[in-house]
Amino acid sequence: MRRTTAAAPSPAGHGDHDTGVGLRTEFPFRLPRGYVDEHGTVHRDGVMRLATARDELVPLRDDRVRENSAYLSVVLISRVVTRIGTVDDVHPGVVEDLFASDLAFLQDFYRRINAEGHTRAAVTCPSCREEFAVDLAGGRLGES
Repeated sequence: MRRTTAAAPSPAGHGDHDTGVGLRTEFPFRLPRGYVDEHGTVHRDGVMRLATARDELVPLRDDRVRENSAYLSVVLISRVVTRIGTVDDVHPGVVEDLFASDLAFLQDFYRRINAEGHTRAAVTCPSCREEFAVDLAGGRLGES
């Protein structure tokens, strides 16, 4: 049984670090392209939870991973993504059907929330060279 305690948003509005109230363990995201289900419906908004040690160990016993180490990310992502759109049963077959750009996005998102503890990326404007942070959990740049 997993226990999840959502933290109150930080004063800056990011809410993606421990504020003393609790540990944030679930992070919303928006896929660049979206998962297309068997009915042709596109699902873009989802939730990924923090990985546990078990999430990283169990896939190593999976025969598909033993035969092809590249499959590790498919199994791992399917364990930590709790929802994509209205799809609540995110299994390896769902992850296999993602566009490559969406899988790459989820792999980077996984790394950010599990290794770095947040979903922000430092970027520099190519025109004016101003540096700022972008929250990758939202949509693409320029979208509201």
